[in-house]
Amino acid sequence: MILGPAGAGKTRLAWLLAERTGLPVVHLDLLFWRPGWKPAPLTEARAAVADAAEEPRWIMEGDFLGKGLDDPRFSRADTVVFLDVPRARCLWRVLSRSVRDRGRARADLPEGCLEGFDLPLLRWIWRYPAVNRPRVLELLDRLRARGVAVHHLGSEGDVRGLLSGV
Repeated sequence: MILGPAGAGKTRLAWLLAERTGLPVVHLDLLFWRPGWKPAPLTEARAAVADAAEEPRWIMEGDFLGKGLDDPRFSRADTVVFLDVPRARCLWRVLSRSVRDRGRARADLPEGCLEGFDLPLLRWIWRYPAVNRPRVLELLDRLRARGVAVHHLGSEGDVRGLLSGV
């Protein structure tokens, strides 16, 4: 399971890990969004996550922390990576991506969800350290206590170190 704010590098890390391990990647954005950036019905999205988590092997990337430890992906995950990247870097990556790929589709997003400037997303990234990060850190502590391998990465060097061990 790979967690972190938008622009942290979750999708890139998932693809790199998939190349090295042969594990399939599950992009949570595909489960939680519909064309035109409309949210999927929550019960439908949670059921899709539960179905994906039942598969024997996977890499899931995305934050969507609605249910915490009750979320089936956390009861099945043996490893969790938290990309705790500075918000300035996340904002830069998202803004760069929105300019570079404006109006284009991405493989990790549903059809009809095109790249572009998104003020609510930028607000979410800005607030992430105060709102979501504490929840993630608490979740990581609880997962460690259950014996789940937790990797708390804050830099590109940390990511390279993780990848070199895979």
